[in-house]
Amino acid sequence: MYNILIAKYGEIGVKGKNRYIFENKLIRNIRNMLKSIGKFNVYKEYGRIYIDVDDSNYEEVMNEVRKVFGVVGVCPAMKREKDYQVLKDTALLMLEEKVKNGAKTFKIQSKRGDKSFPMTSQEMSIDIGGYVLTTLNNPDVSVDVRNPEVKITCEYRNEHTLVYADSVEGYGGLPIGTNGKAMTLLSGGIDSPVASWLVAKRGVDIEAVHFHSYPFTNERSQEKVRELAKILSKYCGPIKLHMVNTLNIQKAIAENCNEEETTILSRRFMMRIAEKIGQSRYCDAIITGESIGQVASQTMQGLVCTNASVSVPVFRPLIAMDKIDIIKIAEEIGTYETSIIPEADCCSLFSPKKPVTKPRLEKIEKSEEKLDVEALIDSAIEKSVVETISYE
Repeated sequence: MYNILIAKYGEIGVKGKNRYIFENKLIRNIRNMLKSIGKFNVYKEYGRIYIDVDDSNYEEVMNEVRKVFGVVGVCPAMKREKDYQVLKDTALLMLEEKVKNGAKTFKIQSKRGDKSFPMTSQEMSIDIGGYVLTTLNNPDVSVDVRNPEVKITCEYRNEHTLVYADSVEGYGGLPIGTNGKAMTLLSGGIDSPVASWLVAKRGVDIEAVHFHSYPFTNERSQEKVRELAKILSKYCGPIKLHMVNTLNIQKAIAENCNEEETTILSRRFMMRIAEKIGQSRYCDAIITGESIGQVASQTMQGLVCTNASVSVPVFRPLIAMDKIDIIKIAEEIGTYETSIIPEADCCSLFSPKKPVTKPRLEKIEKSEEKLDVEALIDSAIEKSVVETISYE
């Protein structure tokens, strides 16, 4: 029945002269998303993006296309030759299918792409509605223009006709690769994958840095992060993952600084390392999964201290979100089940019993004077390992 999908976009439509750049990027991203299930014809016509499908695969393809950033909705449609009677018969076929599924009221909405056609869009709607209602000849089915159970759209275009009724909601946003690049601090928890996904949804390319303390933490914790990066790469494309061992940094902090400051000091080192790696990779910002008050280092004063350690913008999309809302997104995008697998991470390894919750920046900076900050950072980066993580 269905032989084509219409991928609808939102913000891209108001991009003016640059619109074609966003559209072309969106087409490439749709093709990449569909690679895991096959090769599909994805193309643009008259400001719309189409994907050729058939009855055997349209639902699977539709579910994948809706996940592409920039797509606000996906409509399964029937594309037929340019013939008005064919258009009317296709609308009838669509209505018959909906009536079988329990629909009792409908409305026809028409669009006249070919302006040489003698009827107006409103006249087409009246004519097609009368035709399908009379031909169907079902006393239980009626027209309801205000609140129909089914709204069937009929389009008479320059080269073909289209009929569709349903639309599956997409994630929206902007196509990946249209809004710069950022380095995300990716842990094995629930928050950072969600934060990465949310920023990527705005068209930002991401690379990731993960901090570990091997051999004090085992390799399973690193494998968990690789799996999270793999899930994210489904939406974001291949992700370069920088694995950085911070064990020597944490030892130096533990040996030279106050125990209560360990978390904040460690966090400042992570931010600096992320910034330095990011600058070498042309990243203009850092992404974290921090939320105000969630843990000791995420108090307002703690965030001030970590912010002060870097000069690039820090994006915190979860900053005002409750944990339950973050979990809902994690479940939706498929990272939650992996994130909750119990594995020790570097943050818990040297975690103080009573971490400072209202650190003063001048005091934290004074403590750092006991450390060779630049040498520790350079050593950690020099020993880091870079991997490219892909969904395929």
